[in-house]
Amino acid sequence: MAIHPQLQSALERGQALKVISGLNNFDAAQVLTVVKAAELGGATFVDIAADADLIRRCKAATTLPVCVSAVEPQKFVEAVAAGADLIEIGNFDSFYAQGIRFEADEVLALTVETRRLLPQITLSVTVPHILTLDRQVALAEALVAAGADIIQTEGGTSSSPTHGGTLGLIEKAAPTLAAAAEISRAIAVPVLCASGISSVTAPMAIAAGASGVGVGSAINKLSSELEMIATVRAIVEALETVVRDRVRA
Repeated sequence: MAIHPQLQSALERGQALKVISGLNNFDAAQVLTVVKAAELGGATFVDIAADADLIRRCKAATTLPVCVSAVEPQKFVEAVAAGADLIEIGNFDSFYAQGIRFEADEVLALTVETRRLLPQITLSVTVPHILTLDRQVALAEALVAAGADIIQTEGGTSSSPTHGGTLGLIEKAAPTLAAAAEISRAIAVPVLCASGISSVTAPMAIAAGASGVGVGSAINKLSSELEMIATVRAIVEALETVVRDRVRA
């Protein structure tokens, strides 16, 4: 499946930035604020909840590709009909807080069913961080074989930083960075490193082998559009310091 040209170019450069408004965020005004800030800050694409009206409103408000996240394949059919450019099985973080886990077999089954329903749409799938690293790699390989075009890593919710400042930001991102490093060596499709990523750790994700990063709460929890734009811009600028396979001095 061909990936949206704008996204493909950013992935090839190792500078893709996905801004995530939240899989369960159906507050149209807040989502639109995040989406507008993402575009003004220079993000590559946005990731929103699976709601047809929300998708149409976001498509009317931005020129960025719109990704839709869900864990129910039928919702993707409706989302694509409403104009979604690509879809994501995952962004599981909100479910972990409810005690809901996604095991390897379930994620693979969701991928197979989604690909059966939508054989042409660009499909990204998150590998759950609750799996050990070797099982994350094995699942990523199986997901690609089942038709995933992009693999996303996660792990921010499993990390409990013991320090503040830069060291704390690195501790927060450690699980998803480790997953990106292991998975990117095992598969040929792009890896997006998400969950717990900041402007400090975004370049580390690319150095670890990712083709881009996904950022959610670091942006969508901010109180103003100006703060959101500034944070997006800081991550974009951090990614611009990275050249694939090496970090500029």
